[in-house]
Amino acid sequence: MIDRLKKSATIAICLLAFQMATLAYSPMRAQELEGNDLRDIRVGMAAADLSPSGYVDFACAADLKHSLDGWTNWRDCPSDSSGTRAIRFGYDPLVSRDGTLVAGHPAVLTLLIDDSGRVAGLQIDTDPKARLFLRKKAFLLGQQAKSRYGVEGWACTEGQPGAEGEPVGGVYLRERCTKMTGGRSLTVERNLFRPPGQDIKNFVDETRISIKAAGK
Repeated sequence: MIDRLKKSATIAICLLAFQMATLAYSPMRAQELEGNDLRDIRVGMAAADLSPSGYVDFACAADLKHSLDGWTNWRDCPSDSSGTRAIRFGYDPLVSRDGTLVAGHPAVLTLLIDDSGRVAGLQIDTDPKARLFLRKKAFLLGQQAKSRYGVEGWACTEGQPGAEGEPVGGVYLRERCTKMTGGRSLTVERNLFRPPGQDIKNFVDETRISIKAAGK
């Protein structure tokens, strides 16, 4: 039974990887580079220009119990050592019926606003609480992000299987890629592995995307 599950997982991962590689080189993907970073949010824009509609569940990322009425209350969140304030938010279900999804992946979103009142950064994490069917594809979001900002020019480091992790369905990923483009500093981290000795269902599959204004 376990062998069949491993074989099915390997086939599914290969097919999905092929689909993403195809998207990465399509003309439509390349044209998107001139747009915003997420919906109508663009790193570097004034916080005052953030849309008051389409988003919900505002809270300080440092203390999720500290809820906010909206973007305009960003100063209520504590600033970190770099002088930015982190706000957790989601998509309004009235306009996003499937919830907070980024490129089809359930996501946890965090916006960074600096003391000058500008969007200093955006962090997109795949949701660890997503259903297994969606969570096992989480590592693919990182590939989509890299293609979104151009497949060339990424500097990547990769880990290898060992004492800290084993492959899942024949695939092992501990990857961190960085790139500077369009006044942005980009970091994409992808992980897909299973802690040694764990059941086949106990695995780590995640992507974290950090988009910051250059110099932040």
